[in-house]
Amino acid sequence: MNIVLFSPEEISEPLCTKDSRATHILQILHKKTGDTFEAGIINGKAGLATIKSITEKDISFEFESNSEGKPLYPLTMIIGFPRPIQLKRLLRDVASLGVCAVHLTATELGEKSYLKSTLSQHENAYSMLKDGSIQAKSSHVPQLYIHSSLKECLGFFSENQKSLRIALDNVKPECHLLKLPEFDQDCKNKLLSLGVLAAIGSERGWTDKERNLLIDSGFTLCGMGQRILRTETASTVAAGLIISKMEI
Repeated sequence: MNIVLFSPEEISEPLCTKDSRATHILQILHKKTGDTFEAGIINGKAGLATIKSITEKDISFEFESNSEGKPLYPLTMIIGFPRPIQLKRLLRDVASLGVCAVHLTATELGEKSYLKSTLSQHENAYSMLKDGSIQAKSSHVPQLYIHSSLKECLGFFSENQKSLRIALDNVKPECHLLKLPEFDQDCKNKLLSLGVLAAIGSERGWTDKERNLLIDSGFTLCGMGQRILRTETASTVAAGLIISKMEI
């Protein structure tokens, strides 16, 4: 843990020594009374916690914020359900990169059994996003949504939402992701203002029906080269490339 996260209700209460966070503080960080550790409120402020006392039952600490926490980037990702073991890594990675929201969706070519995996349950998937945020030393965790179809997922977004909409596609790409006109030299402020909505399909990609749904919803079909990537790899690479345009 690069930062220990607490809910707003937990931050002013002693931490039970049986809690995994307490185990990390005592056995990994080797903290003692009077020591400090980096802490934050989930989706809130970050700072330092000072240990006031340690008993067999709990750790008493005092939290003092020193920042609003690392802000998330205005990048929302639509991701077709991958294999459960890939989903675990994928969610951690995109959260550590700093995306603001993830919409997991079933797709026509995706394996339907993946949706029944315990990792695909909202609570477990959100836990992976939180792990990624902790890795990045961020108190802010991406929002998570789960949809039963791409059509349902796209219906979540308003037609008036003016974000740049991109869908990765190896079959009928209009251009390379980095060749989009919106990714010009002066794109940083524009992207930060408008935000980006990026869609990545399941392992077998999109069907023609789904491509048409994406195009009708204002998405530009883009490629990232001739090689076919795993969903987790494509999602992480795409997120990294888009975020780099928001930073330069």
